[in-house]
Amino acid sequence: MIKTIFETDLPVDEQFSIKKNTITNGSGKKRICIVTGTHGDELEGQFICFQLQKEILEEIDMLDGTVEVYPALNPMGIDSITRGIPNFDLDMNRIFPGNPEGTVAEQTAAAIVADLSGADLVIDIHSSNIFLREVPQARINVMTAETLVPYARHMNVNFIWVHDAATVLEATLAHSLNSRGTPTIVVELGVGMRINHYYGKNMVLGIKNLMKEMGMWKGQVDSSRIVEPIVSQGDSVSFVNAPASGIFSTETHNESIVEEGDSLGQIIDPLSGAVIEDVKAPCRGYLFTIRAYPVCYEGSLLARIHRLV
Repeated sequence: MIKTIFETDLPVDEQFSIKKNTITNGSGKKRICIVTGTHGDELEGQFICFQLQKEILEEIDMLDGTVEVYPALNPMGIDSITRGIPNFDLDMNRIFPGNPEGTVAEQTAAAIVADLSGADLVIDIHSSNIFLREVPQARINVMTAETLVPYARHMNVNFIWVHDAATVLEATLAHSLNSRGTPTIVVELGVGMRINHYYGKNMVLGIKNLMKEMGMWKGQVDSSRIVEPIVSQGDSVSFVNAPASGIFSTETHNESIVEEGDSLGQIIDPLSGAVIEDVKAPCRGYLFTIRAYPVCYEGSLLARIHRLV
């Protein structure tokens, strides 16, 4: 059942609306919510929403609960391939929990939080931006790790990044919901403006595996395809930044183990044909982020590595 959770008029006889689709079967007691499209240039979640609903509806008798899918929290951003909310110059994931008496953007955020509150679990799906390629990972604030890491272990993600609290997180959807007692996991995968079908199908498998663990899915799940994630806690992530400006040329793939001193790629100068820098891994570890957009400036993020002993 498709329902509009927020709607308002736009200036020239048009409507702005946020919609969700609800699939219920069996007792309907447990409720899991899949949200995405907060950033308009992150499209991996669109395929995941489609594929998850397709597979559930094909075996609807196996569902014992309620699945709610919110594919576009920022529909105007998706329409225009814009990260933020067009015309408002806002990052939507920096205005939660919103204000029902505030601006249109704040009213939208407040309606989303109100509608999601009380769910047994919310999965907030993001892609990376256009610059970086990410392995499927769950990002969890250290303050909620005890509650959320056990869920994330069943989600078929390669990596769980438990990070320290930061002020900016207080305005995100995940922080707003977690602080209200609605457990919410942030998932990030792929690269901006693209869809990786392999990652997407693996994420759908992970969501169904988690639903099975929660007692919401009675169907078969291929457990042989569920990966055991690496869990990163504390100060165990090394950031590799560009030592110079140029074109970052790499054949290194994320999901790989690199050794200290391995070449991650080269910063090259197309004008002179010179190699400006050979970028080396600062440690042995698991490469879970690699730059996808070749143009870089001094200080640009090139890679992230989870250090291994």
